[in-house]
Amino acid sequence: MCSVVILRRPGHPWPLVLAGNRDEMVGRPWKPPARHWPERPEVLGGLDVLAGGTWLGLNDTGVVAVVLNRENTLGPQAGKRSRGELVLEALDHADAADAAQALAHLNPDAYRPFNLVVADNRDAFFITHRGESPRGRIRVEPIPVGLSMVTAHDLNDEAGSPRQRFYRPLFANAAAPDPDKGDWKAWEELLASRIWTPAEVGPRGAMCVVTDIGFETSSSTLVALPAMDRPEVPPVFRFAAGRPDKVAYRDVDLDAGMQEA
Repeated sequence: MCSVVILRRPGHPWPLVLAGNRDEMVGRPWKPPARHWPERPEVLGGLDVLAGGTWLGLNDTGVVAVVLNRENTLGPQAGKRSRGELVLEALDHADAADAAQALAHLNPDAYRPFNLVVADNRDAFFITHRGESPRGRIRVEPIPVGLSMVTAHDLNDEAGSPRQRFYRPLFANAAAPDPDKGDWKAWEELLASRIWTPAEVGPRGAMCVVTDIGFETSSSTLVALPAMDRPEVPPVFRFAAGRPDKVAYRDVDLDAGMQEA
């Protein structure tokens, strides 16, 4: 179960701030964010070595996308496409609204259930395939202004997700990141938190997951998009290449060239 936190503030110098923890089996190989795809030189993201896609990426026009598995759908399935392809398909578009419109027409039978967040500095969308039978469908809904959270459950589903119920209020009440001052402290501490509640949920209910079965938080990302009237200000992309309670966040070089295989 991964987690994504989205802060939307229209009219603010930084109208979109997004944070994501990736939870995965530790043996699944990956590479940190870079320009890994020769056919998509405008895309910067982490590489899932096994399937070739990404869990979170940013393109040069300021669209950010992140995919999460739905509950009890971890891992690939024979006959289904990788959900990591969805992020790349979203980032083929110059703005979030166009991406959401295109992805609404996906064939749901081609993928295992997923949650997908697509956003830019104007709009943000929650796109989900819940896997209903006999045939699911893709649903698209706008992400509201303010603080929202997604896990393996629905958007802001505090009734279904103990992690959302516990951590969403903590993020909402924490000091928001201030990219102009380089201040990410409050959110970085929450992303690294090992506290979980209620007790019966166990360690998978924490923001930073550690278990005894080889499943844990493998990396963490912070992204901030500047307002349209600040064209001289680049986005901020910060990445912790490991558990955020153990590994420090570093700024990703947005101008880096193509990553060699």
